[in-house]
Amino acid sequence: MVGVKSIPSPAISADDRSHEVDHPSSEVAHFGANQPLPLDCGIDLSPFQIAYQTYGELNAERSNAVLICHALTGDQHVANVHPVTGKPGWWDTLVGPGRPLDPSRYFIICANVIGGCMGSTGPASINPATGKVWGLDFPVITIPDMVRAQAMLIDRLGIDTLFAVVGGSMGGMQVLQWTAAYPGRVFSALAIACSTRHSAQNIAFHELGRQAVMADPDWHNGRYTDHRIHPHRGLAVARMAAHITYLSDAALHRKFGRRMQDRELPTFSFDADFQVESYLRYQGSSFVERFDANSYLYLTRAMDYFDIAADHDGVLAKAFAGIQTRFCVVSFTSDWLFPTSESRALVHALNASSARVSFAEIETDRGHDAFLLDVPEFFDISRAFLQSAGKARGLTSKGD
Repeated sequence: MVGVKSIPSPAISADDRSHEVDHPSSEVAHFGANQPLPLDCGIDLSPFQIAYQTYGELNAERSNAVLICHALTGDQHVANVHPVTGKPGWWDTLVGPGRPLDPSRYFIICANVIGGCMGSTGPASINPATGKVWGLDFPVITIPDMVRAQAMLIDRLGIDTLFAVVGGSMGGMQVLQWTAAYPGRVFSALAIACSTRHSAQNIAFHELGRQAVMADPDWHNGRYTDHRIHPHRGLAVARMAAHITYLSDAALHRKFGRRMQDRELPTFSFDADFQVESYLRYQGSSFVERFDANSYLYLTRAMDYFDIAADHDGVLAKAFAGIQTRFCVVSFTSDWLFPTSESRALVHALNASSARVSFAEIETDRGHDAFLLDVPEFFDISRAFLQSAGKARGLTSKGD
């Protein structure tokens, strides 16, 4: 018989993960029934909560606040140890002492998006009307919904204008939505590896991932928590498929090639003979330790629906008409998920609206995930843009 080894169950229990859903290891802003969140689907969500982390201090003028918007599988733990996995923050290459986003200079905020599973209200949260997990009863959310909730959080923190909004991928979509929806509240915007709308190819990849989750017999039409199980195999496969899109062929070849995993000859089975297979299985199994399957469905759908131009007669430049925000748009040559052509389309629209915009295409073979990795040119560009915007804003610090 041919040997087969499936993706293992997560090492972290569902109870450990679920504790962070409603009682996160971070700050939480609660919004009661008198402060509903109006959703694009026509539903007012209330009550709800937003989990967030802050780094640094808000200055007396309240002019140094930076909002970081996380990507699809990120969360608020941008520069601190993750409470579930124990791993470092997901963007500690960009955020930290001596980094482009230095907490000694900026008051940095990162919130878990609505629909997430690390403390902000989402499908894994308890529905107060029933006392049970929301599951698929949770309303479908959009990128504008996420930003609307973030704006309520920023109001709660007493901040009128953000010095900068920063994010990559789905986080970059939120950055662009912030500038379109609240142009007077964003002084500068750093949009990285993103687009103003999701492409048909990206929607197709997301549908593949959603179908993998829903095909898992443990999914139970989204009610898996009632059975005290989790569709970890389906979610792991979804993560594996998505992770391939975050890389490039050159990066995969450089890192793995066709090298075998702990062996010299094939096993003539369906075990992970190749290093790249073992790597993908690890990515899948480690992801399910910290992420909720239904949240994955909701957040991928939110990205699919995103289209800024659709709300402005199909003309992208109208979304940014008269905007005073300073923009820096960054793309990577090997990013085929959000290729440079989409960043150029954004830049052309910003130019047409007479916005202040700088653009950089960084040459690297690291693919879409380059914005999360150690890419010195990206750090230099980010630092220079933020320092320039800081001088225009009147922010000063030692070394300026």
